[in-house]
Amino acid sequence: MAATFEEKCQQYFGTTDFYEVLGLSKDASAKAIKKAYHKLSLLVHPDRVDQHHKEVATEKFKVLGRIHSVLQDKDKRKIYDDSGDFDEEGDVAFNWKEYWLSMFKPISLSDIKKHEQEYIGSETEKRDIKRAYEGSKGKMDDILEMVPFSNCESEPRIIEIVREMVDNGEVEEYERFFNENKTQKLRRKRKWEKEGKLTEQIDMEEIEKEIQARKMKHAAVFADMISNIEKKYVHKKARKSIEDGTKKKRTTRQK
Repeated sequence: MAATFEEKCQQYFGTTDFYEVLGLSKDASAKAIKKAYHKLSLLVHPDRVDQHHKEVATEKFKVLGRIHSVLQDKDKRKIYDDSGDFDEEGDVAFNWKEYWLSMFKPISLSDIKKHEQEYIGSETEKRDIKRAYEGSKGKMDDILEMVPFSNCESEPRIIEIVREMVDNGEVEEYERFFNENKTQKLRRKRKWEKEGKLTEQIDMEEIEKEIQARKMKHAAVFADMISNIEKKYVHKKARKSIEDGTKKKRTTRQK
């Protein structure tokens, strides 16, 4: 049985509350909602991940798009605020990428890198780590899946952040998080390294495709340029031949 929308919210963002997903209060303005949606959607955008994580990223992206489509509509938002209800079946086949592009400029690699730098170490990241830790009850596999830009190399830093939260009484201490089985850690690391190598291979293939595409584009531009030069040259040559022929006729008549 397919997961409900609320189940997906809980699975990917650790809460079913639309405002909590966006990190906003219930009285947030339409402008704040759009800004939060844009910022968070960049973190989970399918174009930023490798092929193996694209399915999860796409689902997260869809969830965010759906949440924004409810909260940005005055009538839908009022119904949600009053009762928590929304159209569960609506927009099932909706193209959320096109929806996103209708409001924001196309995403680029520099955009992703910029947001990654701003996100890591921020309060937003800490909030996401806390939410993922509580939602998964300390399961590191799920935490790394839920927290943007995280991987096996992030584990020591995440553990340190959560330890501070536990010491401050913000969250409950889960034994399996702080004393995880070594075999589980090793399995996750090997999987991550394997996916990393595959990603590099995919990236190289994409780079090669891009180079070929640019070559084709440049070849087409060059061909057009040559064609224009030829047309111009042939036109001038033909015109010169006509002029020379006319001059010869005039000279013959004068004789």
